[in-house]
Amino acid sequence: WPDLGYPAPQGKYHCGVGATNIFGREVTESHLAACLYAGIKMSGTNAETMPSSWEFQVGPCEGIEMGDQLWMARYLLQTVAEDFKVIVSFDPKPIPGDWNGAGCHCNYSTAEMRQAGGLTAINAAIEKLAGRHDTHIKHYDPKGGAENRRRLTGLHETAHIEKFSSGVADRTASVRIPRQVASDGCGYLEDRRPSSNCDP
Repeated sequence: WPDLGYPAPQGKYHCGVGATNIFGREVTESHLAACLYAGIKMSGTNAETMPSSWEFQVGPCEGIEMGDQLWMARYLLQTVAEDFKVIVSFDPKPIPGDWNGAGCHCNYSTAEMRQAGGLTAINAAIEKLAGRHDTHIKHYDPKGGAENRRRLTGLHETAHIEKFSSGVADRTASVRIPRQVASDGCGYLEDRRPSSNCDP
């Protein structure tokens, strides 16, 4: 990694275009098509901050359906990758050094959060998440937090694994409230702590 030599520092790859910036678009677009054909509720895909790193979004889904949808999307990604003779990694920090890792950010809401004034319910939920931070971290990767520790360093758009934080439009927070949600006063929250290889 990569075939053409070590890449330039991150910055131009996220949602980028062009052969010097993007690697694997044919894989991710084939994966998207396979998922849509199979009935997976795909809502997007984009190139990430590290070259050849891609993100896909599943949802919206209701309740535990999300776990099934994500497992099937991962399965289809592996089978599509076989066609292109490439290897998929769900490692939360596949390349050490000055590169962003990979998370499985979870956006969710309740009916109360989506109603007018729902920001109060969102903030109450965030307080509860803060109180159980250490417990959650142990469940957010398959090795009890050990793998996520390589990613959640407080650098590279992450919060530190040992410190819970939240904020509006804050990519360095454990839990982020999107700017539009804060403006509307209702909507959803994004838990940015789960690792890319988490068990949904």
